Amino acid sequence: MSLQGKLAVVTGASSGIGRATAELLRDEGMRVIGVDINEEKLKKISGIEHLVTDLSNDEGRNKVVKVGNGAHALVNAAGLIRLKKIEDFTTTDIREIYAVNVEAPWFLMSNLGRVMKDGGSIVNLSSVSARLTVTQETAIYASSKTALLAMTRSWAHAYAPRNINVNAILPGITDTPMQDLVLRKLSELRNIPYETLSTSRLESVPMKRAASPREIAGFIRFLISDEGKYITGQSLSQDGGAVM
Repeated sequence: MSLQGKLAVVTGASSGIGRATAELLRDEGMRVIGVDINEEKLKKISGIEHLVTDLSNDEGRNKVVKVGNGAHALVNAAGLIRLKKIEDFTTTDIREIYAVNVEAPWFLMSNLGRVMKDGGSIVNLSSVSARLTVTQETAIYASSKTALLAMTRSWAHAYAPRNINVNAILPGITDTPMQDLVLRKLSELRNIPYETLSTSRLESVPMKRAASPREIAGFIRFLISDEGKYITGQSLSQDGGAVM
């Protein structure tokens, strides 16, 4: 099926997997609305529509619903990560991370989902950390990405009668600005040189390499195509074999 002319809403579109997805769907001929809080980075992406908004609150989320009415695809790629020693996380950390990583996808699946085209698609960006606990310093982020898996199943069941498929992708180590942020913050928290962490990060990955954002975007493109329409309610790892 050609995606030409169809409408996709991509959150977290200013960088990383979100940006790669927005650019790939644009190149496939889709009309893409890129959503992000970072106006400077978002507006550097040509050929898409830009919506600068804060997904941590309902006012910002409602702006997405308004412009996304009639969308064929929703990609929830926006995410907030915060690294601390596990015992140092606060209730405020939990609330702020969950506002972006849990509340926003739920709100958009509920409110944008109901005004999407029948036969559309929703793809949620979870993380390998939802299944693999190796970095205690990202514990709250990991828990939010685990919650997203249950949410994905619930909405897949709810939207099945409308032939809207809903899936989650769990990327492993991917070369994005967020990955670099994690390494730099871990270096600080663990007092280990950045170079050492960068070299050792792939030791637990059987394929011994990181993914590119474009690879993850390609999987998303498949899930919103006709070829992927019979896949729904699934949590699909794309992690080089880190979780088998």
